Amino acid sequence: MTTVADRARTRTQPVPEDPAVASAPRRTNGTAALLAALLGFAVITIDVSAVNIALPGIRADLHSGMTGLQWVADAYTLMFAGLMLSAGALSDRTGARRAYVLGTALFTFASLACAVAPGLGALIAARVVQGGAAAILMPASLALIREAYDDARRRARAIALWTVGGSVSMAAGPVLGGVLTEHVGWRAVFFLNLPVGAAILALLTKVAPSLRRPAPLDIPGQITAVLTLAGLTFAVIEGGTMGLAALAVAVVSALTFYVTEKRHRAPMVPLSMLRDRTVSASLAIGFSVNAGFYGVVFLLGLYLQQLRGMSATAAGLVFVPMAMLTTAANLISPHIAERFGRRPVIVIGQLVLALAMFALLPLTAHTPIWLLLTLLVPTGIGGAFAIPAVTAMLMDAVPGPRVGTASGLLNALRQTGGALAVALFGSLLAANGNDTFSLCGMRVSLVVAGVLLVATAGASGTLLRRSSTSGPAGD
Repeated sequence: MTTVADRARTRTQPVPEDPAVASAPRRTNGTAALLAALLGFAVITIDVSAVNIALPGIRADLHSGMTGLQWVADAYTLMFAGLMLSAGALSDRTGARRAYVLGTALFTFASLACAVAPGLGALIAARVVQGGAAAILMPASLALIREAYDDARRRARAIALWTVGGSVSMAAGPVLGGVLTEHVGWRAVFFLNLPVGAAILALLTKVAPSLRRPAPLDIPGQITAVLTLAGLTFAVIEGGTMGLAALAVAVVSALTFYVTEKRHRAPMVPLSMLRDRTVSASLAIGFSVNAGFYGVVFLLGLYLQQLRGMSATAAGLVFVPMAMLTTAANLISPHIAERFGRRPVIVIGQLVLALAMFALLPLTAHTPIWLLLTLLVPTGIGGAFAIPAVTAMLMDAVPGPRVGTASGLLNALRQTGGALAVALFGSLLAANGNDTFSLCGMRVSLVVAGVLLVATAGASGTLLRRSSTSGPAGD
């Protein structure tokens, strides 16, 4: 469910060039910049879906329980979500090319650390670094394209290719993860990132240095945001006394974040923006859609391999039709929204995804694969219909200087939804206490996701109908 505006960064007013950059010859190879951006976007997308399929292999090799698998998935997503709020400002301050070099080098190094991790703790720590690097890469990739193409028409084509590349990567991820895990081993999923990282760094030598812009960094807000997300996720995964302590940390961090953002002269998240009904509805929708979509990918990856005994390759192939439908729905959604309006598309998209959650409830260990593929159809199209319309609506609801902030916030909430879904659903799967896959736990997880989507569909329909048209949020 990848969208362009969903990944955009803050657009600030032009300022005089950095002297170091101004003196450098600006000979950017547009094709090199586009390929570098596309490869970076592809590798951080694949690293989510491919690793989900590799989880059973990681479990067997590192002797991990369900809790460990949850952290392997969520350590990456949490840092991706938390640091996304500041990533655009960092790219502005350092220059897009420099930020992209830093992000690529860090991601490649972390991938190597994942591939050679001797135990679960080392793997999770490396995944944390990977997620932080991915947060740097995402906004910088679009900035590279924006700087490389002066002509608006050529730039639009380049961004379209970037978007399609992300969608194709999402479809290829499960298959690639399955094939590598089954025939080489789960470590190959991470080793694959090394030549890709080297290729990106080589391409960046043909890209001119980027302008630096004076974008403020909200360090206290960034720290408290990460602590809030990490504490909440830890509380859901671990439970017990430690979970309660983590929940307390999350609450205190959230309150501190609120106070910090209220007093900061250049807050990372302007609180006035959140009071707008369109903005708040968009964030809730993004959270619930990703919770449902990525929660299902996590559940079914384990269901297919642990309960049904399918190979990693076969399990990966099951997701291909769904991913292709997601790509097609992403492309069609804007045209449908233009004809019938965004609100109906947004509400119906959530309801279709909720239907997908409930349709999967009858699954057993012996459900025919053709029936499972049929039941995954609404999963592939529901959220993919809603998210492009939500993103476009959010971009229209905020003033120009806040577009990057709003889209970064939406992306962070979407990633948070996926992370918390993995945390909660993993805990429900292991609720029987013997750390084996629980069909009952999967059904409870699907019901939770479905109810959440129905609730946000109803609430968003009401909020969007009553949304003020007096002006953009955050003025």
